[in-house]
Parts: sequence; structure tokens; C-alpha cells
Amino acid sequence: MTAGRLRRTLIPALLLLIWLAIAGATGPLAGKLATVTTNDASAFLPSSSESTQVAALLPEFTDTEYFPAIVVAEKDSAMTPADRAFVAEAVAPLAGTPGFAPQFSPVLPSADGQAVQLFVPVSTEGKPKEQIAALRSALASPPPGVVVAVTGPAAQAADLSNAFAGIDGVLLLVAGAVVLLILIVVYRSPILPLVVLISAVFALALASGVVYALASSGILELNAQSQGILFILVFGAATDYALLLVARYRETLADHSDARAALLIAWRATLPPIGASAATVILGVLCLLLSDLNSNRSLGPVAAIGIAASLLASVTFLPAALALIGKVAFWPRHPESGSGSAHRIWERVAAFVARSPRKVWAATLIVLLAGAAFAPAFRADGISTDDFFLGGAESVTGSQMHARHFEAGSGTPTWVMVDQGAATAVAERVRTVDGVASAQVLTADTGPVTRDGRQAVQVTLADDANSLAAQDTVVRIRDAAGAVPGADALVGGSTAVDLDTRLTAQRDRNVIIPIVLLVVLAVLIVLLRSLVAPLVLLATTVLSFGTALGVAALLFNGPFGFPGADPVVPLFAFVFLVALGIDYNIFLMTRAREEAQLVGTRDGMIRALTSTGGVISAAGLVLAATFSALAVIPLLFLAQVAFLVAFGVLVDTLIVRSLLVPALTLDIGRRIWWPSRSS
Repeated sequence: MTAGRLRRTLIPALLLLIWLAIAGATGPLAGKLATVTTNDASAFLPSSSESTQVAALLPEFTDTEYFPAIVVAEKDSAMTPADRAFVAEAVAPLAGTPGFAPQFSPVLPSADGQAVQLFVPVSTEGKPKEQIAALRSALASPPPGVVVAVTGPAAQAADLSNAFAGIDGVLLLVAGAVVLLILIVVYRSPILPLVVLISAVFALALASGVVYALASSGILELNAQSQGILFILVFGAATDYALLLVARYRETLADHSDARAALLIAWRATLPPIGASAATVILGVLCLLLSDLNSNRSLGPVAAIGIAASLLASVTFLPAALALIGKVAFWPRHPESGSGSAHRIWERVAAFVARSPRKVWAATLIVLLAGAAFAPAFRADGISTDDFFLGGAESVTGSQMHARHFEAGSGTPTWVMVDQGAATAVAERVRTVDGVASAQVLTADTGPVTRDGRQAVQVTLADDANSLAAQDTVVRIRDAAGAVPGADALVGGSTAVDLDTRLTAQRDRNVIIPIVLLVVLAVLIVLLRSLVAPLVLLATTVLSFGTALGVAALLFNGPFGFPGADPVVPLFAFVFLVALGIDYNIFLMTRAREEAQLVGTRDGMIRALTSTGGVISAAGLVLAATFSALAVIPLLFLAQVAFLVAFGVLVDTLIVRSLLVPALTLDIGRRIWWPSRSS
């Protein structure tokens, strides 16, 4: 073996060994990410928010080591003494056990006599899944005719944790299976899909290891939704980059008998567009660092790490593996045989667009605008916390039972912190607020509790503390308390946390979306050395987002029957659709510019559409399918983001990039590259 051949074998082999070592060290950490996540909404808010300031003061007034689980039992007829005794006796053995307070409240009957409630303080340390499971197990066999449910903040936190339980198991299996199936159909080979999938798995291992190290050291705050998006993003991006490299490799093999020489040519040709694509996504998601919500802000670096790991695996591990395997990777099909048929399909598409580009872009524009016209109907002003779950959750059922028989806000108070001496006046003013059931100054045996010149007013809301109506009441409470002279009132509690989170998310959406547009536009200008092409690409990508939003509005408000959406849903969808959707235009336009240098803009675009049509469509299908996998997590937020991104990517891939952008480029002609030298 010559020195050159030895070097060409040793370098790929060394890269594979390095990646095996990386995956071996970081792979197990993917399963540990759940241990360093936090899903406490109050931890996501900035320190300047009212509810955060109240949370900092509250330990001085009441025990914050525990938060309540509310046991609710109801019956169609009057509850008997035996029914009430069952509730008390069933939960009594849990008092004082790990995670529970030493004492629980007595059983409290409802005014109609058909229900009882009991408050169980659960420790705020750690996650309450085990305590709520034990509580529900103890109440699993009620007397005939009695229905029991556990609700309240502790139960809601447990149900949220249970919803995310499959995020590192079921989600990965579904995403992996979907990607593998699509790759087998695309490549018609059992070997190549496994190589690409291993590349994605190695990228995920690296990303998980880095995120785990940052989260466990306190540098990064990770939540379960960011963890799920990380998994999906890495699988989708790594597969997309692999598809582009393998397609160019297969194409180059037609002119080179030496597989490694063809691979090197393909690697050099695809490195710039893949690198530019990754840079665009990384810069786009890092705009989330401008968010005031810690949950949004942390997603930026988490997603950026995932994309960087996907890029690294796709340009090092994957080509190294392909170099060692050679043409056998395409078995049983010879590389040249597959590309021709795929190109013939896209030759016809390119010819169709080229015949009358103006009619094509006008028709597609009308279709997209028709969908986008319904975008204003997309409701993203926030939802009740009870609406977070899809398919129902016991905490939601219990909340509805509780509201039928008790003051809906009991057990989940709103707190008003005021300067000493103003508490009585504030309490009197707050009692007159619509939606308030009661308001009392917090007292002890010696009178009102005073800490550092501050006093507390405990407010019970008439509406379910998780509802939007309760959040509206908090707004009115803030107005009323703020109008009391000398009160310097701050309003907090779990309902206020939900309100502040919703308002902060709306602010983030309005600030970050324009910045993402500017960042992506700047990247495109640098990459394409043009002003016209970047503006066209960005406008078409935004249009595809508007179309996705409009179609989603029709479906969410109609057949799906969704109650609305959190303000962060359109923000996340926009960031991912613009950052990821622009990828396919980058792949197309960089190839068009490359070909235009040789044959001119018209023929260059036709060649680019013909050669990249199949691979970009496959990449879009993979990304849409992987994001769709988020729907296996039974949470409304993730289901809505999954639909918006998946549908938007398909629109962008199959309509915008296949028809609209090529038609506009052909119609604009050489001016598309202005002000750089025309091609």
C-alpha cells in the first residue's frame, strides 16, 4: 500500500475512532438530560417581573417549602360520613413521609354537600411525580358513587412531568423510525440509511453531552420542551445535511470511477452550502437570547449546540464512513442508476417552470396569499394552564370538579405585598374587584404579619386559578392595589406567574421576529453577494410562514377545536421555519449561482432545480416528519409547533423552493444577482 493510499485509509479510520469515543462518553448523558431540567414557570420569568419579586418576598410570610395538591371527591348525591372518612383515612398514612408535610388539612365539605376537598402540602424540592402517584394510588378505590381526583399546583406539575416522560424514549424511537423509513425509500438501500442514522445519533450524543455539562453546572437552564426540540432538531438537521452530501456524492460518481475522489469533490462542493445553512440556523436561534423568558432564552444556545453538532458529524463522521465503505454503501443499486430517474422527474418540473415562469410564480403566489390571508385569525393570546394537556389529565379533571363545588381559586391564592399600614386599605379595595372571592390581611396571633416594613394580603379568586379569567382578575387587582396611596403594591402567586409569562412571551414575539429577519437577511447577503436574491428568498420564506399560520388558524379554530395558543407558539414556529426553511433556498441558490457562472442565470437555475430537486424535497420531507414526531408528547404547545413547522417546511420545500423561487429567478434574470457582476 502506497503512503497516499495508507493516509486515505488512516484519516477516515481515525475520525471514526474519535467519534466512537465521543459517542461512548456523551451518549449516556442523553438519558440524563431529564435530571437537569426544570419546568417551574416561575423560574422562567425575569427578576424584574412582579410575580418574581413577590416569590422572593413570600418565604418571609408563609411556608414555601410545600405547594398544595388538592384532593377533590364528588358524588351525585350528598356525601355520607363514610365517604368523607374514606378521603381522610386514605391519605393519612402519607403525612410526614418523604415529600409530604407532617400534617394535612381536615376534610372540608362543599356548600352543596356533594363534594369534599382536602389540601395535601407536597414538597417543592425535586419533582412531585412520586408523591402525586402515591396520593392517587391511596385514593384509587373510593366508595361506590364517589369520584376522586387530585388537582392543584403539585398535581399539575406532576402531570406535566408525566407528559414529558417519553421525551427521551418514545420521541427518539418515533423520530428515528420515521427518518429510517424515509431514507430507505429515498436510497433503496439498507446500508446507507443506517450510516446516515448513526451520524445523526452521534450528533445527538455530542449535543446532549455538551448541553448536560452546561445545564448541570448551572450555566444553562434546560427545560423539557427545549430537550424535545433539541432531539428533533438534531435528527432533522443531521439527516438534511447528509442527504445533500450523499446526493452530490452519487452525482459525482457518474464522472469519477474513484469513489474516494468523487467523495472529496462532493464534500468540497457541499461544505459551503451546508456551512452557510448551519450558520443561518445557529444565528437565527441565537436571537432567542434576546428573550426575557429564561425558557425561551435557553432554547437559543441549546438549539445552536444541536445544529453545530449536526454539522460537525455530517462533515466529519459521515464522509469518513462513506470513504471506508465505498460504493458498497449504495448496495444493491449502482450509484449511477438511481440518479437518472430522479433527475428525469425534476427535468420535467424545471421545463414546466421555464416555459412560463411569470404564470407559475403568479399562480403560486395567489395560492400562498390565499392561505396567508387567514393568518390574522390565528389566536395566540394565551391559554388556560388546564388547556396545556392533550387527551386529558387528572389535574384538569380535578380542577373542573373543584370549580363545580368550591370557590375555584381556593387553595391557590394570589398574594399582594404592600407597605406596612396599607394592607387593610388594599384588602378593602381588592374585595371590590370583579373576580375576587375574598381578600384578607395575613395575620398571626399577635396581629398582621409584618416583615421588613411589608405586609401581605391573601386573595382567593372566584375563577379557576389556572384560567385566563383569573389572569384578567389579577390585572384588575394590580390596578386596584396600585391605586391605594402609599401601598407600593406587588401582586404575585401562581396565577400572576402565568399572566407575567404570557405578557413576557408576547413581548418576546414582537421583539425577536424582526431581529431574526434582519439576521437571516444579513447572512444571505454575505453568502450570495447580492441584495435582490436575499430579499426574494426572505420574502418567499416569510410568505410560506404566513401560509402555514393561516392554514393552522383554519384547522386549529375549526376541526381541531384548539382553545387558542400560547404566544410562544408563533415565535418558535417563525424562528424554526425561517431559519430552517431558508436552508432549502440556500441549497438551491448556491447551486444556481455555481451553475450560472458556467452557463448563465437561466440555464443555471434550470440545472440547479433539476439536480437538487430530489434531494431537497427528501430533506424537507425528513424535517417535516421529524418535527411531526413532537406530537407524540401530549401537550398542546408541542403539537401546535409540530404542525406549524412540519406544514410550513412542506410548503416551503414543495411549493416555494420548487416553483416560486425558480420562477421568480427566471423572470428576474441576471438582475437577481445585483449588485454583483451578472452571470
